[in-house]
Amino acid sequence: MFTMKQQPRFSETDALGHINNTVIPVWFESARDPVFRIFNASLDLNSWNLIIAKIEVNYSAQIQYQAQVEIRTSIKKVGNSSFSVFQQVFQADQCVAFGECIMVKFDYVTNKSAAITDEEKVELNKHLLEL
Repeated sequence: MFTMKQQPRFSETDALGHINNTVIPVWFESARDPVFRIFNASLDLNSWNLIIAKIEVNYSAQIQYQAQVEIRTSIKKVGNSSFSVFQQVFQADQCVAFGECIMVKFDYVTNKSAAITDEEKVELNKHLLEL
């Protein structure tokens, strides 16, 4: 599992003083950097080889502005060309949001999915979700 601490910013609040629901997918994307590096160590956009096929976010509690959050990122499933990323946001030891993202290894030259290599699978499997 990968973890990332995030201090909510004032600009991320909504009119009710909570962290806006549109912020969580952005936090999730930031927390996926270590996953991206498995496929593209330098994060070079000219060599980018991942796309998102699906993203889902569930909210289980209000997220407050002045308390740090921790985003936990795990791999839920690894297929031949795609994999599932499971992410959670914790604030004050409570899971306040969670979601799943389906990512596909993609070849922009052929405009088709590409096989995940054995080496990439080994790295992804190091972060499998513990049930």
